[in-house]
Amino acid sequence: MKTFETVRRWRNAVKWMRRNYRVILTVLIFIFVAILAFGFDLEAGAVMAMALPGVVVDGADGGEHVVGGPLVTDLTRQASPSLLLNEIDQQIVKIRPMATPLDQISRYGGSKHAGSMIVDYYSVDTKPTKTELLEAYSEGDGLSPGGNNQFTLVTDNDDIFDVADTILVQGVNGYEADGVTPSSAELVLYVTKRDAASGLVVMPVNGKTVNGTPNCLPDIDEGTPLVRMGRAHTELDVQSAQFEALLFKDENFCQIFKMQVEQSLLQKLSNKEVPWTMSDQEEAAIYDMRLGMEKSFLFGYKKKMWDPNKKEQVYFTRGIWKQAGKQWNYTTPSFTREQLVELMRQTFTGNNGSKRKILLGGSKLIGYLSNLDYDRVVLSRESVSKWGIDFTQLTSKFGTLYTLLSEVFDEVGMSENGIIIDPEYIQKYVHIPFTTEQLNLKSSGVRNTDALVMTEASCLVLRYPKSHMRIVRR
Repeated sequence: MKTFETVRRWRNAVKWMRRNYRVILTVLIFIFVAILAFGFDLEAGAVMAMALPGVVVDGADGGEHVVGGPLVTDLTRQASPSLLLNEIDQQIVKIRPMATPLDQISRYGGSKHAGSMIVDYYSVDTKPTKTELLEAYSEGDGLSPGGNNQFTLVTDNDDIFDVADTILVQGVNGYEADGVTPSSAELVLYVTKRDAASGLVVMPVNGKTVNGTPNCLPDIDEGTPLVRMGRAHTELDVQSAQFEALLFKDENFCQIFKMQVEQSLLQKLSNKEVPWTMSDQEEAAIYDMRLGMEKSFLFGYKKKMWDPNKKEQVYFTRGIWKQAGKQWNYTTPSFTREQLVELMRQTFTGNNGSKRKILLGGSKLIGYLSNLDYDRVVLSRESVSKWGIDFTQLTSKFGTLYTLLSEVFDEVGMSENGIIIDPEYIQKYVHIPFTTEQLNLKSSGVRNTDALVMTEASCLVLRYPKSHMRIVRR
């Protein structure tokens, strides 16, 4: 009897659901939407728990842990997004990074894809602030009655000056208001006109009285530095000379770097006293390839040349040694503290670059720096790790240098030279990313070997040349 009653109830329930299926469907949709809305309000960890076998929770000291399931790659990317790297990139950057610092830094800094083997890029430079007097000025030249004398000077670069600019004449004293007493302040000039034919027309601000005529120029020797300062305008001036910062275009060629590793079948099957596999050969080949790329990135010469045997064009990249916009020379066989301070000054002034730069030098240059006694003005600190490389840090009031021995300089006979690079303004362009390809030489009937070819087509460019500097022993 109970069985009959249960069947009857199920039949009635089915009939009711058939009659009210629209209401039931509406309710189910409403419930589903409510669940979704509630789920989106949960924190990221709870959301991941719906999709992953484990959940990431915060630890007591700021770390994160996985509970409720095994550690899988998706959870790892959730907790530490930068931990998992692409396999080939991770393999490259871990192979002897100290031996190829330039290549290492460029890989960590990220690269831009180049759609061609020829890379065109634009850089911007700052307007020069300093030039020299090209022709000496003799006291009394160009005098006229009254005190509003204007004098014409011929400089090495008149174009850096505009009307209303003020100029500091370095090393030449100005005069007090009486025009007779020398002042402790240096001579200041005011630009009234820039004549393309004759030169720069100026008036002295703190000039000298010559033959009874006030506000004249004293003697100024040829080669005297002239420093451009701020503009001085009158009350009614509403305009000023225009200022334009123009980009300049340059180009570099991507060079195709390749390395091939092969292992015969018998070599592969033979017993060995120590394990030496294809992977070990690949690692050694990558190191040798990176070492060659390091030298090309530093000292390569840009050219496109026809190979008569292969009947193809070969592209050669230009190294950053010649791209650097500044050079600092030293002549002594060792470094003094004063020279180090001057090196720091030249590195961090006059280029608006960053205050943390990298010095890569040959063994003798690094030795000169190591032999110095450091003090509170220039500090030598413990090693600092950046871009996977351990640098020695030199800190001064001008900025901080990360120094590192680069044996590439020794190999090319430049152990006393080096280069300072600004990591903010170095860019790597890649036409073909670093790839590996298996060659089936056995099937093609060439030879019975396992073959692997590694390829990259890339180049380095300095986007702001004056923030990079060569160090050369003369």
